[in-house]
Amino acid sequence: MNEVLPQLDELLFSSIEGVLVESVGVTDAVILVEARTTAGQAACPECGWSSGRIHGSYLRIPRDLPTAGKFVVVSLRVRRFVCTEECCPRKTFAEQVPGLTRRFGRRTERLRSTLVSVGLALAGRAGARMTDAFQVPVSRNTLLRLIASLPDPATATPRVVGVDECAQRKGRIYGTVLVDVETRRPIDLLPDRQADTLAAWLAERPGIEIICRDRASFFADGATRGAPQALQVADRWHLWHNLGEAAEKCVYRHRGCLRPTPTPPEEPQEDAEPATLSPWPTGHRFAERTRAKHATIHALLAAGHSKRSVARQLGMTLNTILRFSRATTPEEMFTGQWQSRATRLDDYKPYLDQRWREGCTNAWKLWEEIKEQSYPRGYASVRDYVSRTLHGKPQPVGPRPPSARAVTRWILTHPDALPEGDRLQLKATLANCPELTALAEHVRSFAHMLTHLQGNQLPEWIKAVSATTELPSIHHFAQHLLRDLDAVTAGLTLHWNSGVVEGHVKRIILWNQNCQACCVLPWRTPRIGRRVVPAGTSSCRGVGPAGVGVSASLSRRRSSALWPSVTAACSSSVSGIETAIFCKLPLASSSWALVESLGV
Repeated sequence: MNEVLPQLDELLFSSIEGVLVESVGVTDAVILVEARTTAGQAACPECGWSSGRIHGSYLRIPRDLPTAGKFVVVSLRVRRFVCTEECCPRKTFAEQVPGLTRRFGRRTERLRSTLVSVGLALAGRAGARMTDAFQVPVSRNTLLRLIASLPDPATATPRVVGVDECAQRKGRIYGTVLVDVETRRPIDLLPDRQADTLAAWLAERPGIEIICRDRASFFADGATRGAPQALQVADRWHLWHNLGEAAEKCVYRHRGCLRPTPTPPEEPQEDAEPATLSPWPTGHRFAERTRAKHATIHALLAAGHSKRSVARQLGMTLNTILRFSRATTPEEMFTGQWQSRATRLDDYKPYLDQRWREGCTNAWKLWEEIKEQSYPRGYASVRDYVSRTLHGKPQPVGPRPPSARAVTRWILTHPDALPEGDRLQLKATLANCPELTALAEHVRSFAHMLTHLQGNQLPEWIKAVSATTELPSIHHFAQHLLRDLDAVTAGLTLHWNSGVVEGHVKRIILWNQNCQACCVLPWRTPRIGRRVVPAGTSSCRGVGPAGVGVSASLSRRRSSALWPSVTAACSSSVSGIETAIFCKLPLASSSWALVESLGV
């Protein structure tokens, strides 16, 4: 046995100094290795003073990597030393074996590093299942804690930074995502989207030269105050998106031009006498009841009964009999609180009638339109007017006109990419409205300037648009560009954009929707961008909350209808994506954490 122990030392602890194996016990399921430390002295963790004065010893039993399908447990006797430095507040301390143990550790360092590798590669639930396979079962939370305990990677000050907002809770809680555009890696997460927070973050990194952002005022203000030396670049996709919204509003204002003017049909001349229309249709319960009472009262009066006698026979008051007797026809009785009464909808009825003749039969849509015209009431009155009055009125005969959004899509799409049918419809629509023709010309000139990076032509474009008074929405868009002219000009001139930032924001949305991860681990600081999948992969795969595989490939649908160069410039790349999710953590500081697992 004495000859075997040195070989066990070399086999089990070949790279560790100061450990002596005393015995090895093997049972059916466990291999117990008894060892002790042999170092003559140890350094105090508080003051760093080396001491050789032994205070006592105790056993530590860390788990090690399994061998031959059996658990390996190391029974290690370590010593406590007395710190001989008088000014040190620590009187005694336990020795640690570098490469084997650490404070409060229940696993050896090589087992710990193996579990960390599994957690980084397979995430929480999948990694926990893998550890069961090689006889080191741990929970998914243990893997996440091990990953959380890793030191933050050292990052240099980026030169080009992308900034964008992301909703932690849509409409209520927003944060700021910062990405290194050159390395396409996330840098940091800010707990809000305030200008002061961004300015403070940028002020700590004076080496930033370019900031890619959208045209939000708080980002512009924060970037100006925090990094006045940096060049701000407005994202081209946001510019194109804002232009599309303005163009849609212009098309909607001229929606009357979308329907071709129908030829009025020739009405045959009829000599029939115009019939007197009753305000109550035949079959209405009030109308039938009133007609029956009128006929009965007049029949009794014609038979010679007095009005008081008729009132007693029918159980009515005398005043009611008098009103019926004075009315020669039942229609004269069709008056009351619902007849000929002015309402707040009367001023909007001509507009509703016109929209009905144009083909808009959606009561909710009609209510939204007059709501924009300061109609003060709710949807119910418009619905009642449509169902009682407009239903049954003739509508124009012919093909349904294109919607404002469809026409906007045709205008925003490159002419060479339009199908033949859409191109003909767009040509017919523009022929009916010179304002829409001018709008299409402005959009195409802006698209040419955007795709060819000709930002020097922006002032001329703004001047041309400002001269068009019939298109207030696009005129307003051009005036807003003047407020951020330098950043917009840089965005239309330089190749930098926020596509990579939008890609990371898309990942946040996908994880929040698919996973709804909620972690209660003691995260202290946000951890950002640990690489799990090598660069070049096109999707992120992981395990969802129910253990179902989830694929989170980034799509390029947001700019499918744009010009080809715009799609290449604005769509985000999926190269080098890490399987790391941003999720909401119940921290006291309301900070965000990047949980590096899809299986939480």
